[in-house]
Amino acid sequence: MPLFPSRSSINAAFAPTTPFQEPPQHRTQWQAREELYHNFATGDQSQSLTAAAQQEFDKVSQKAQQKTGKIELYSGQYYAACTFGGLLACGLTHTAVTPLDLVKCRRQVDSKLYSGNFDGWRKIARADGVRGIFTGWTPTFFGYSVQGAAKYGFYEYFKKFYADLAGEENAYKYKTGLYLSASASAEFLADIGLCPFEAVKVRMQTTMPPFATGTFNGISKITSTEGFAGLYKGLNPLWGRQIPYTMMKFASFETIVEMIYARMAKPKNEYSKTTQTAVSFTGGYLAGILCAIVSHPADVLVSKLNADRKPGESFGTATSRIYSNIGFAGLWNGLPVRIVMIGTLTGLQWMIYDYFKIFMGFPTTGGAAPPAKDQGITGKAEAAAEELKSKVKA
Repeated sequence: MPLFPSRSSINAAFAPTTPFQEPPQHRTQWQAREELYHNFATGDQSQSLTAAAQQEFDKVSQKAQQKTGKIELYSGQYYAACTFGGLLACGLTHTAVTPLDLVKCRRQVDSKLYSGNFDGWRKIARADGVRGIFTGWTPTFFGYSVQGAAKYGFYEYFKKFYADLAGEENAYKYKTGLYLSASASAEFLADIGLCPFEAVKVRMQTTMPPFATGTFNGISKITSTEGFAGLYKGLNPLWGRQIPYTMMKFASFETIVEMIYARMAKPKNEYSKTTQTAVSFTGGYLAGILCAIVSHPADVLVSKLNADRKPGESFGTATSRIYSNIGFAGLWNGLPVRIVMIGTLTGLQWMIYDYFKIFMGFPTTGGAAPPAKDQGITGKAEAAAEELKSKVKA
């Protein structure tokens, strides 16, 4: 062991320093290497990346619009585009939350089966592997793609159709009733396409092991034992769940978005695409919470009827029997899980749908200025002024 310190130790101890100079810091083995993450080091660089992504989005959007040509609002092409946007919005989001839906359905049938989501996922993964957590994803994807396409496409159609019947001033004056009637009409038709896939999904998720290996295998098993009517035995409760749900979803979303923009400094069309889609997500999430509460009792009955309805039993008899077993409190089994699921689901659906509308060059849903009142008065005044000018010149 040396008696005197080394030269390097002396230099380190007595090196010239100032109060404004920090000693060099040495990276530990647990500290990230900043040179690998230089793109995220400053706010300016992050903004440049966002701007670059926006420019790329605009380029792709312009190419798509060039291929399709100018699509007029409320034309056949417009409704077709909205139909495809609804397919994306509902098919993708419902499939993504299949693990939540699986636990929710099983707890609705047997409230004591799992103590919570994580307990359910842990038990399912232990019994069936990670793949088991996504039981029922194929009928979910097919069913809600069909339903989303019909729901959003027909909503846009019926909203315009009923507005034309009511007239411009009445359409704005009674706009909430317009949203409710258009969404109810659209959902009535959409559920006819959803019902067969919903029957397979619920049975796959509420039987252990699942009664079918996939969508078409499940349809084949149901029709072979119960006939084609077996696919639609849950249609009445499905209407009872989905129509109030969709009425609340569309009417509350349109109202909430309008309220948000009314409290913002500028008109909707002056805000960026990111801001508009953020408003869509916020309005959709809040609307989803209301949807979950309104439609939950019917959702429980749909799960019970598809899992426990006896062959030949009428809808009324089956409903009375199930209600006598579970009581009023049983109709609210799994509500907290469904609020989280539906809130997130609805927010993402509106965000995806409106982003697709932006991509196609359409205005986003909700939040528009009152066109009937403003355009009616202003348009007449401008027409009268132009007529007066022409008379003076003559």
